[in-house]
Amino acid sequence: MPMNRRDLLKGTLAAGAALTALPVRAQVPAVPTSLGPRDRRLFAIAQEQLAKHGAGLWARDVVGVADFGLRSSDPRFHFVDLERGVVDSYHVAHGMGSDPEHDGWLDYFSNVHESWCTSRGAYMTFGWYTGKYGTSIRLEGRDPTNSNALDRAIVMHRASYAEPSHLAQYGKLGRSNGCFAMSDANFKLALLRLGGGRLLYADKLGLGPGGETVTQPPRDLQLLVPEGTPQPPLVPGGF
Repeated sequence: MPMNRRDLLKGTLAAGAALTALPVRAQVPAVPTSLGPRDRRLFAIAQEQLAKHGAGLWARDVVGVADFGLRSSDPRFHFVDLERGVVDSYHVAHGMGSDPEHDGWLDYFSNVHESWCTSRGAYMTFGWYTGKYGTSIRLEGRDPTNSNALDRAIVMHRASYAEPSHLAQYGKLGRSNGCFAMSDANFKLALLRLGGGRLLYADKLGLGPGGETVTQPPRDLQLLVPEGTPQPPLVPGGF
């Protein structure tokens, strides 16, 4: 399987090299004043990450920002459209190792193999491929905190445990193996809008819908697990 992923990546990179010869449309130079407080912050974060990681991107029109400071029941995967000056938000699942109590809150990031955790940092998206979870978008980590993303097979894919019906039944999404898992409808949007050499940034931002800071509620019993500690394999979305 790892060799197949690398072979597919070579083909994707070759296609990307051809795309780099095409003219890149300029991004909006300033944060639109028409946006609300939260979306202005997301817009600024997208621009900041583009300035830091923009080299080698094949497109700069849309940046994905995954805010894992929000619970999985909240729309926390944001498509920041720098050309249209709008932000669209959707649901996304996090890794089971990041949420061992399965309460819907991400507790830990990790870049460690077999940690089953989500990783913090900037990613570059590549083209789609067909893998274990069907059509998926390959991701390359661009920070030390997610440098193992490609080898860990951290990708974007669709999952039944990220569907609205799962959220309606359980009040939260299921958990992935560290991947960015979305519903079928939302993943199709990601294929169209975020695939093909764009930037995705993941962090624990905690940006509420009105721009307020959301904090994870305290628990009576806090599970103390050092960041990066491998977790036992569990069934994604299992209860």
